[in-house]
Amino acid sequence: MSEKTSGTRIGPHVSREAPPVLYSEEVARARDKGLPIVALESTIVTHGMPWPRNVDTARQVEADIRAEGAVPATIALLDGHLHVGLSDGNLERLAQARGVMKCSRADLAFALASARPGSTTVAATMMAAHAAGIEVFATGGIGGVHRGAEESFDISADLEELARTPVCVVAAGAKALLDLPKTLEVLETRGVPVVAFGTDVFPAFWSRDSGLAAPYRLDTAEEIARLLAMRAAFPGHGGILVANPVPEAAEIPSDEIAGAIETAVSEAARRGVAGKEVTPFVLSMILELTQGRSLETNIALVRNNARLAARIALARVQG
Repeated sequence: MSEKTSGTRIGPHVSREAPPVLYSEEVARARDKGLPIVALESTIVTHGMPWPRNVDTARQVEADIRAEGAVPATIALLDGHLHVGLSDGNLERLAQARGVMKCSRADLAFALASARPGSTTVAATMMAAHAAGIEVFATGGIGGVHRGAEESFDISADLEELARTPVCVVAAGAKALLDLPKTLEVLETRGVPVVAFGTDVFPAFWSRDSGLAAPYRLDTAEEIARLLAMRAAFPGHGGILVANPVPEAAEIPSDEIAGAIETAVSEAARRGVAGKEVTPFVLSMILELTQGRSLETNIALVRNNARLAARIALARVQG
């Protein structure tokens, strides 16, 4: 599929009113017809999985969304444009690209202005989704407060984005390598509703139970869609986090994964890994320590989140 331009063109007279967005033909048709659309991030393609599992998983996640009656919109930066929806050729191109910028809120405009290829984190995907009028976004797990943040001040921009940008983020909780109690505390302070789907506990990415109580619980996509509608009635409010537990058959229980997490986090600190490099380093080491099991769990939870996000988007459109 090709892409259709919306907003502005790159050049000396770029408009200050809208980013240079390209919609895939599939997403453009869905927007014209008012069909449900689910945004997808692209760091899972460029930084989260090895080739060719990255592109195979991306295609499968998009197929899962279509099977639920919604349209997928994978978001990435290519050739100085913000792509909302990728053609299959561009998806494969991104999956094999080298030197791709990992873009959060602070990086998005720089990558576009310099025409650097970039993949979007949770924060940047929320920004792009909101600019494109997409209300629901599926990812693996959000970023949050890193362990030792009282010394490093390492807190993901994802939390601030959830506080300011009105997008529903469906994730398997926050990544388990984080300080989960502090992450929940920041979300509460910033006024972000955290809703566990079908459970009373907050999930921890690879594990269904973090040992922490979920602030809220809802059991159907229709209930979540009603919450989105009510939230939208209050201008200026931010997003919602829907915490969807990994399927039980794919889970790595917290007591099993804890040792690998501790080893990986300690090794990152020993090597002086910091900032944006912490999460990919730790995830890569956990993949090695679990002999590939963590990757299979990651794929299962992303697909599970995509299916739920599609049902929420559909219920939101049906109203």
